Amino acid sequence: MRVAYFGPEGTFTWEALIESAALTEATALLEADGGQAPELLPRPTIYDTVMAVHDGLAELALVPIENSLEGSVNATLDALAIETRDVAIVGEVVHPIRQCLIARTELQLSEVETVVSHPQANAQCARFIRTRLPSARVLAGSSTADAVRIVAEHDGPWAALGNRGAAERYGCLVLRAGVEDIAGNETRFVWLGRTGPVGTGGAVGPESGPGGTGPWKTAIVFWGVGSEAPGWLVGCLSELSKRDVNLTRIESRPRKQGLGRYMFFADIEGRESESHVAQALDGLRRRVEVLRLLGSFPAA
Repeated sequence: MRVAYFGPEGTFTWEALIESAALTEATALLEADGGQAPELLPRPTIYDTVMAVHDGLAELALVPIENSLEGSVNATLDALAIETRDVAIVGEVVHPIRQCLIARTELQLSEVETVVSHPQANAQCARFIRTRLPSARVLAGSSTADAVRIVAEHDGPWAALGNRGAAERYGCLVLRAGVEDIAGNETRFVWLGRTGPVGTGGAVGPESGPGGTGPWKTAIVFWGVGSEAPGWLVGCLSELSKRDVNLTRIESRPRKQGLGRYMFFADIEGRESESHVAQALDGLRRRVEVLRLLGSFPAA
């Protein structure tokens, strides 16, 4: 089994992956059958991680999809909705995020000239940067781990935002731990696998999917004709409410076809094969141009 993840080693995705119960269980099952432990494949971007499953380079992948401070990870949503139709969410895991300020050598905060990290990490620590590092310029890196690597190779008074594992891996020091703006920072990661036969909405993999056996959640994206009419979205959502299907998350993203054209991502409670969920999706399908099932999977 090959498992792709948003890498390199030392990212929070890597940390969530190696601490995942699903990976531990898969490793035990494979080794019990005389096989080898899953091969972990780091990918440089979220897009590349999703497409590793699409292209058959990996059977599963793990990517971040939502953070408790900064909301959804748009690169993941766009890749699932726009870039591929044969990759589905088959499980999820919620992992605590503890951001650290990391440097090559011991520095006072007043000495830090530049802070580099993934844009999500920079945003999660915006207040700390603004109040404790007011003179530092902020740079975006491709990942938190790559930011730590850059700092490890730079001679100047630079610092990175990342996890303790990345600091240890690249021989750096943790100047401050827990620098995220609000305690209890968490990220929801999703397991991705290939979808089943076209039209089934299912995904190849264990019946329960990685990460548990229930309760279940179904993720969808929809858009369509009539979306500019008054009450269109209310009518769409009424297909869920009148069948007692609970909506747990909804948000819009541009369809990348001009201003005013949006797609709507939603998570609902229940499994797609449950009658009330299936009826709600059928009702919604009649109101939209496109309804795509992004996955039906055990909730974390």
